[in-house]
Amino acid sequence: MTTDIFHNAHRYGDMTGWRQEAVELHHQGPVHRIEADGFPPFWAVIGHDEVMAVERQPALFTNEPVPVLTTDAVLQMRDEGGPQIRTLIHMDKPDHTDYRRLTNDWFKPANINSMQARLDELSRVAVAKLEAAASNGTGTIDFNTEIAVPYPLQVILSILGLPEGDYERMLQLTQELFGAEDPDLQREGGSPEETAAVLMDFYQYFTGLTADRQANPTDDLATLIANGEIRGEPMPDLEKMGYYVIVATAGHDTTSASMAEGMAQLARNPDQLQLLQEQPELIGNAVEEMIRMASSVRHFMRTAQEDTEVGGQTIKKGDWLMLNYAAANMDPGYFEDPTRFDVTRSNASKHIAFGFGIHFCLGAQLARQELRSLFSHLVPRLASAELEGKATTGKATFVSGYKALPLNYTLN
Repeated sequence: MTTDIFHNAHRYGDMTGWRQEAVELHHQGPVHRIEADGFPPFWAVIGHDEVMAVERQPALFTNEPVPVLTTDAVLQMRDEGGPQIRTLIHMDKPDHTDYRRLTNDWFKPANINSMQARLDELSRVAVAKLEAAASNGTGTIDFNTEIAVPYPLQVILSILGLPEGDYERMLQLTQELFGAEDPDLQREGGSPEETAAVLMDFYQYFTGLTADRQANPTDDLATLIANGEIRGEPMPDLEKMGYYVIVATAGHDTTSASMAEGMAQLARNPDQLQLLQEQPELIGNAVEEMIRMASSVRHFMRTAQEDTEVGGQTIKKGDWLMLNYAAANMDPGYFEDPTRFDVTRSNASKHIAFGFGIHFCLGAQLARQELRSLFSHLVPRLASAELEGKATTGKATFVSGYKALPLNYTLN
């Protein structure tokens, strides 16, 4: 197997070509052996049913010890005692259950529904930006940086309780963390040492936040984490820092990627935009299709704890498996004509962009509600939309989306 679409970060910079190659790989089978210089060998699981089968067996296929594709160099640094992080995605039962329970209530539907007025306000702000950038109803804007990025950033960091003056810092650190393989986003060359420095910056920031919230507790999520207990004991510092990081980063970056992807797909498919304008009741399903196409969390890794079989392929104890959600959501055996954006797709909600099972994304309901609100406000106002110039996509194997999405538009 010679394909490099799974481990070469630069291949994710062209998601149109990436998706086409993923579809072709599905015809060769649902599981592929990958042996690449600089990485431990692994199995790329790309079949929708096969990914689901692995997700249904968390004891057999564990997140620990390493849940994200990692180079030999970074693994060596880790083994030698370099900076580490331990978040929910690094945990298996019983830790995963206990740590997730800490913040479950914050992300339950009832609590998310109570935020609807705030989401609608941010959606109106987005429309106002389009209006302000337009002259005689026609304008050009970088939809990614001006709308898709700030919207969910404001939502999740306000939930966390961070001061608005720190939002830009959190955005930069997030981009440096997830974009460590991208020349435009990485910190000073993207070496393992620089990535470790990004983690240390996160830790320094959240150590100060912890001290403040322990001395001056409020009703925000940061206070809950700062004072959180697991099995009756204070949460250890490593896990506490990991909790902050996963909420502050994944809570906005993945949602903004789906927003930008949704707008890009509407611009490329004006018939779908028109259909949503004629049938606004389709927006909920359209959001699922946007999330399927985006699949901004490209993968997670699992380690087999026993000899087993996946998709007809023998898997040995200790083997590393990549659950490639972006490829699974392009499975032509599950999604008809998968590269086509179709707001009426009957099984759009069956995507696995949020994962499945015990590791299903904690913030999935919030992300869906943010997208539904944004596009419910945007779609009626857009008379037309088309991409202006070249849209660019982040070069990252783990989490990525658009870096720039220049958009020409006219307003109703």
